[in-house]
Formats: sequence, structure tokens, C-alpha cells
Amino acid sequence: MIEIHEEVRQALAQGKPVVSLETALVTHGLPFPQNLETAALLEQAVRKEGAVPATIGVMRGILKVGLTSAELEELAGLQGEKIQARSLALVLAKQLSGGTTVSATIRIACLAGIRVMATGGIGGVHRQAEITFDISEDLTELAKTPILVVSAGAKAILDLPRTVERLETLGILTLGFRTDEFPAFYTRHSSLRIPSVDVVEEIVPVMHATWDELKLETAILIANPPPRAKELPAAMVEELIANALAAAEEARVRGKDLTPFLLSYLEKASNGKTAITNIALAESNARLAGKIARAYATSMGKA
Repeated sequence: MIEIHEEVRQALAQGKPVVSLETALVTHGLPFPQNLETAALLEQAVRKEGAVPATIGVMRGILKVGLTSAELEELAGLQGEKIQARSLALVLAKQLSGGTTVSATIRIACLAGIRVMATGGIGGVHRQAEITFDISEDLTELAKTPILVVSAGAKAILDLPRTVERLETLGILTLGFRTDEFPAFYTRHSSLRIPSVDVVEEIVPVMHATWDELKLETAILIANPPPRAKELPAAMVEELIANALAAAEEARVRGKDLTPFLLSYLEKASNGKTAITNIALAESNARLAGKIARAYATSMGKA
């Protein structure tokens, strides 16, 4: 059912820092070959911080923790499944292949014993959720998985105020890294206040207190704003999103197809600017996750 790459297996056995990475970005977030190049970039970012990357995906019904270059290339060229945690059993039974969302990635990472994950942005409460009831499974999975996730907040196409409220309701501790605002993905500011930490060394005691002392089985979300040089003007982003949502409504796009549709629309409508920011923030998150994983392993006396 689960196959762990030898490098990742050895790192876990020796208590060395490991960072899990998702693959929905590869299969549904970016076009080929940009998706494959980005996957390699994120792995390099983790390695630069002294941690081992464990890119997670599903290949012919096998949960892969640490994809090889050949497997990543195969996955990048596939029009495979976009896999959530709830669909893992079906994917395994049907021996399907696909990219894992945040929910599926952290579920598999937890099975493998990995405590840190990096992504671009989590899913959350969709706009008009009071009508559609469309809320990402990422949130409920974060509420029951003991892992630390680094992201640039939630994807900007979502209802961010309601997403922050939902995170609070589910008991998911959300901390801003060098910010007291929940990032708006493509932009740094949202006016949504959250507690902040300024250095990685402040995060590790929170991890120990959450899982070791309080015995909680919930995730910790570290909200890392996009790099200043790559953030986009908020007004431009909102106009693009409004147009994208209108296009999705006209095309009657719903459910798990909505996010890939909107992200693709934004990339084309912005002449690639949103994709550039997306890649930059994902790399920044991977580097921060690597630093946190290394500090956590050091605190365990094994790094």
C-alpha cells in the first residue's frame, strides 16, 4: 500500500529532518513542463535547508512517499486523478495514479511518520459556500492530523474571512510567520489578524506542546506571506478572481474541478503573473518548512 523511498526511509529511521510535498500542483496546478520544473525546484529548496524532500503521490494504487525523478516525470505528464484523503481507499482499490492534495498528502505523510509539510496554499471555504456548501477537505483533515503545514495562507480564490473562522472552529492553530495577518496568497495582506512568530525557534516549542504535552491530534498551520518582490496588487487579483468566478459559473464548473479551472483562468488572464507568484511562494514555503523540520529534528536530539 505504501512505498517509502530509501533516502526518506533512512532519514526517518535516523530522526533526520524530512519535509513532505504535495503533487496536485504537478498534476493540476501548472502546465507541463513547468509543473515538473517546479517540483524539482521545491525539492531543491528543502535540500538547501538541510532536510530531505518526500514528494508524495499515488502511482498505480501505491502510495509513494518520495517520488523518483522518473516517477515525477511520469506523473507530470499524466492527466491523472486529483486525490483527496477521502478518495484514497478508492484510488488504491482501483490502482489509479494521480497527484495528492493537501488533505491526501498529510494523511500519507502521517502514515509514514513525517511531521512537516509544505504547500503553496491550503484549500478552504469557497466563495458562496452558504449556497454551495463547498468547503475543502483540507480543513477537516488538518483538524485530525498531527503535522505542521507551511503555506501562504489559503488560495486567494476562496472566502478568506470564512476560511480563517473555520480554522478557528476546527481548533487548528494558525500562526503567521513574521506577520500578524493571514496572507491572501498572491498578496501579503488581508486584514485578518492571527498570532505571529518571528523565528523558527519559536515554532518548535509549539509543536512539542501541541503533540507531546497536550496530546492533540491537530495540525499546526504556519502562514508564510509570499515574497515581497513577487506579490501582486490586491485590486488586480480581486478583479481577475471576479472574472474567473464568472467564467466558471457560465461554464458550470463545480466541485473538485473548480480550483484547477480558476487557477488556469488566472494564469492565462494575468499573462502568467499568477503562476510566477505561485511558484515563488511555494519555493519560499518549502525553504521555511526545511528550516522548521531541521530545528524540530535537532530538538529531538537526532539531527
